[in-house]
Amino acid sequence: MSIKKVVGASLIGTTIEWYDFFLYGSAAALIFPTLFFPESDPTVATMLAFLTFALGFVARPLGGIIFGHFGDRIGRKTLLVISLLMMGGATFAIGLLPTYASVGILAPILLVALRLIQGIAIGGEWGGAVLIVSEHGDAERRGFWASWPQAGVACGNLLATAVLAVLAAVQSEEAFNSWGWRVPFLLSAILVLVGMWIRLAIEEPAVFKEAVADAPAKMPLFDVFRYHWRDVLTALGARFVENVSYYVITAFVLVYAVKNAGLTKPMVLNCLIIASAAHLIVIPLWGALSDRIGRKPVYLLGAVGVGLWSFAFFPLIDSKNFAAVTLAVTVGLILHGAMYGPQAAYFSELFGTKVRYSGVSVGYQLASIVAGGLAPTIALTLLEGFGSPLAVSVYVAAGAVLTAVTVAVSRETRGRDLRSLDEKVKV
Repeated sequence: MSIKKVVGASLIGTTIEWYDFFLYGSAAALIFPTLFFPESDPTVATMLAFLTFALGFVARPLGGIIFGHFGDRIGRKTLLVISLLMMGGATFAIGLLPTYASVGILAPILLVALRLIQGIAIGGEWGGAVLIVSEHGDAERRGFWASWPQAGVACGNLLATAVLAVLAAVQSEEAFNSWGWRVPFLLSAILVLVGMWIRLAIEEPAVFKEAVADAPAKMPLFDVFRYHWRDVLTALGARFVENVSYYVITAFVLVYAVKNAGLTKPMVLNCLIIASAAHLIVIPLWGALSDRIGRKPVYLLGAVGVGLWSFAFFPLIDSKNFAAVTLAVTVGLILHGAMYGPQAAYFSELFGTKVRYSGVSVGYQLASIVAGGLAPTIALTLLEGFGSPLAVSVYVAAGAVLTAVTVAVSRETRGRDLRSLDEKVKV
């Protein structure tokens, strides 16, 4: 099967799933505090909304374990279809939820339940999406091809932000708060049908079929921690600031820019649209660069870059100037892309084929709990506690140190033959 067809199917499916996931994050910052937690103090309501956002990340490792287990045993394709159905169904259901004003405490309970389903689905999605491309592609251009499912994250965020921005621009705030916010969630049903049609056409990678021809691993997760525990730690550390910085730049900024800097919602959403478009463009470019000079140098550039840029980020937001705010978010996401572009190939090249789905999923998703899921809440707590965004910048910079050290001491994986890992470790 053509690598371009595989990449296209993976990119579109990933875009749809992350559209669903990020739509929730934007809504948690902009609308959910008043709809589902109206009796709380505004700051507390925002924190509660962000905590429901974080629950999706708590569920992601569970999704990674479940989907990784069956993905390593029965194949990548089936699990990718299931994850898409779960994510789309949960997102559509959020669009139908009654609010606190209608059913009281039942509203946030239902919201949490659906968020957990989203988390499980996205926890299984990422590993399958990047592996089906990594395992179809060749070693020489794996960084480039495998970066396209990563670009789906930027596509999903761009799409979610754009839909919200359009609705915010054409509707009154009263209409948006009343029913307009439901539209982006309900649109998910159409996107899922498109994604299903495309994903059902792809084939399992040859390297996977060869690896499990004799017998798949009985308990892939156990084999991951037996043979690849150092690689799991590498993925955890490498993910830390990549995850923290992304959610500070794209989710926390919505709260800070509107409530602290006094910017309007449409202005901030427009800045994020421009930045997400740039993010989408640079992710494959960073992936291609990692094929030429290695995964580690590109990744280190991104980690050090976001750590330093975090100290310029908030002063630019505080300027209240559209160009400056756009620059702050865009440069932040470009530097983030230097980590995210090579990441899929980098992590795929750490694990043997029989346990690769479990290995990349566990390493990737465990970091999402403490790094991505809690980042907006931690950032908001630091801002409230210290009264200055400088504390948030220090938080991002500390994460950058952790990631930079992890990547610096890890092995370079560029050009590695995936089959060589199967010969090295028999499971």
